[in-house]
Amino acid sequence: MNKNRLGQSDLYVSAMGLGCMSLGTEEGPAVSIIHEALDKGINFLDTADLYDAGRNEEIVGNAIRGRRSDVVLATKVGNRRIPGQEGWSWDASKAYIKSAVRDSLRRLQTDYIDLYQLHGGTLEDNIDETIEAFEELKQEGLIRYYGISSIRPAVVREYVKRSGIVSVMSQYSILDRRPEESILPLLEQHGISLIARGPLARGILTDNGRSRLEKEYLDYSVPELASLQDRLTQQAPASRTLTQTALHYPLSQPAVAAVIPGASSLEQLRLNIAAAEAAPLTAAEADAVRQASKASVYAAHR
Repeated sequence: MNKNRLGQSDLYVSAMGLGCMSLGTEEGPAVSIIHEALDKGINFLDTADLYDAGRNEEIVGNAIRGRRSDVVLATKVGNRRIPGQEGWSWDASKAYIKSAVRDSLRRLQTDYIDLYQLHGGTLEDNIDETIEAFEELKQEGLIRYYGISSIRPAVVREYVKRSGIVSVMSQYSILDRRPEESILPLLEQHGISLIARGPLARGILTDNGRSRLEKEYLDYSVPELASLQDRLTQQAPASRTLTQTALHYPLSQPAVAAVIPGASSLEQLRLNIAAAEAAPLTAAEADAVRQASKASVYAAHR
């Protein structure tokens, strides 16, 4: 598995990581998926304290016990559970971030996090205080680097301007090309990497994607999705599958360091790995994908 430098850090992440959110709460199968990923050359694992109320971090921690040095470990903070209340509340305060990191470290069974990410963010936050929290955690050795997970261009711009983030995680796929409008050029200019989540777009951009056409996706209707699937399949070389095209399209952008599809089974993981190990898209292939799909733009949070 090829590795790419994450921003201007000294972290090198596999071009395809593993988004751990879809692993489920049953430890045995989830650990098997993580071990298979590591054995096949994936070194980038992404989780969050939000996933399954911390259970996901616990499973990841158990899976990487004894293999910590093989892993670039990423998790997220900002969604706070208040005892006695349903759901989560947003908290980007310095006090909460510096408290929450210790809970994540405990669940992950490690004494440092490679990439600690703000799991959202708004312009109403005290952004300077949030940045200060991450910088102090770096100085204390509890995290190595930090980033932000956001689809809000206005928020991303503020962190690019004011902080030392090395990465931005954002939804990016053939069906969601919104980052191309402003986020990707900005990140490339500043030497910051994009981590592309959702590259397979709810499974629509896979070789079994016909069965996933139950409802619209962003500004695509169901008939438009079916038509795009056909067009992408027809215009690709005979040796390239739709899954391969979908995983490699984000990676054709210089600012993208990794795609992180999820996997809920070993079969799904193996199909994703095989697709990721295919040859990169040529410039002509990437251009054909752009011609076939919509260049959507952000309607809000600009």
